[in-house]
Amino acid sequence: MKRTRRNHGAVFKAQVVFTAVKGDTTLAELVEQFQVHPTKITEWKQQLLARAADVFAGATPAENTPDLKTLHAKIGQLTLENDCLEGAFIKAGLLSATR
Repeated sequence: MKRTRRNHGAVFKAQVVFTAVKGDTTLAELVEQFQVHPTKITEWKQQLLARAADVFAGATPAENTPDLKTLHAKIGQLTLENDCLEGAFIKAGLLSATR
């Protein structure tokens, strides 16, 4: 009988990796306990160790920080477009001037 592919959640992965990092159990014992392939456990452990410093970095990574100047420019452009459209709708009689 062929097993279907499982998608493990972040909480489950963390539980497995923390157990592995503690070092109280062998890889074979972890495989038996959690029913996960040893390659996956090793991969998850490497991912945790590679990103562990990010937890203590404090600030969010630069790639996730939006450019405020660009966002403000976009807001100004959209406000101008809305004002122009509102004026056009009022002139066309499709929108009441007393909103």
